[in-house]
Amino acid sequence: MTDSDPNTRPPLDGVRVIDFTWIVAGPTCTRLLGDLGAEVIRVENEQTLDSIRFGRPHPNGFQPPDSSGMFNWLDRNKRSVTINARHPDGLDLIKQLIRVSDVLVENYSSRILENWGLSYEEQCAENPEIIYVSLSGFGHSGPQRDYSTWGPTAQALSGLTSMSGLPEASEPAGWGYSYLDHMAGFTAAAAITAALKHRRATRQGQWIDLSQVETGMALTGSATLDFTVNGRRYRETGNPPGNRSVWPQAAPHNTYPTAGDDNWIMITCTSDAEWEVFCEVSDHPHWRSDARFATLPARLRHQDELDENIGSWTAGQDGRALMQRLQAADVPAGFVQNGVDLVLNDPQMNAREWTATRDHPVIGAHLTDGLQIRLSRTPAHRDRPGPVLGEANQYVFGELLGLSDRQIDELHANGAMG
Repeated sequence: MTDSDPNTRPPLDGVRVIDFTWIVAGPTCTRLLGDLGAEVIRVENEQTLDSIRFGRPHPNGFQPPDSSGMFNWLDRNKRSVTINARHPDGLDLIKQLIRVSDVLVENYSSRILENWGLSYEEQCAENPEIIYVSLSGFGHSGPQRDYSTWGPTAQALSGLTSMSGLPEASEPAGWGYSYLDHMAGFTAAAAITAALKHRRATRQGQWIDLSQVETGMALTGSATLDFTVNGRRYRETGNPPGNRSVWPQAAPHNTYPTAGDDNWIMITCTSDAEWEVFCEVSDHPHWRSDARFATLPARLRHQDELDENIGSWTAGQDGRALMQRLQAADVPAGFVQNGVDLVLNDPQMNAREWTATRDHPVIGAHLTDGLQIRLSRTPAHRDRPGPVLGEANQYVFGELLGLSDRQIDELHANGAMG
């Protein structure tokens, strides 16, 4: 969608964010704010660098702290300054920065900023309109506020881990990636936009206290509702459902092998009508009259045999072509893409120009993903790669805070600048 008179300024232009985040959840939040045009100033300490600065891949060789592709991905559209918050002069620098900023985001354990002397009340003393975002495992209240979590542990505590795994396994498999880190980051970014709207109307800042575990619990809603209303447990047999659908019930509903190494296609039929069309498209009309597969209840009882038959048919076929053939007949199907497929070969992503080439002083030219949000009047931007450590020190301390070169040199010499 386009507009004849677009505003070239991104939607969060003019919003300044102090970024005290690390690992994945917090940086996901501030990356989205940066993509939407906010000026994000990432505060780092050379003595306690974010471990993601050392994370793979390193496209042009291992040259920390600026060579990590993962850091560059999570921290694009941000600036980097180095400050030692435990040094009195460093703490004063942070307080000066709070006075000229709109939002402060951190995802440390619950008492870190309090111990530094940067509780919400102390931030308000510097800037009554500051929006403070704390993104921790359990939130900053309650008896478990001091427990530390990571994305995978928060997923387990929220119930999501127990909802994963293959049907034949007695134990849940868990998730191989910190999905909840990203969900919590996006949730925090949405909360910040709401707080900014409130502040615009009232001139009041506020504290956004977000629990990562609670973010995950919200994703278990349908299973929780089914149990509370119908008394049905998510895993009636004691085993996870794997790729099979619990609600609504459907058969087939699974991934099946296709040509190539570890290539798969997802196929599902939620009704007898879809199943009949699938039988025609697959050139197996006799499956419709097979007593094991003729009706949805029968297919649910014989899912193992059903999957074996369909897998034998899909094996050796081109997965993308098969997907298009099934979709053309209104049979739900999707080719399971790997990273290369999605970034380079997916026609939908290519049509929407989802990737762009950016340059980085250490990594070099590289592809970066786009923003999932399209705005017709206020386009987002994605032109800054992840920051080199401390690259914005002169800009932030000199231009924003008005310090002289001599003052900056003294702060660097006495250890206040990390």
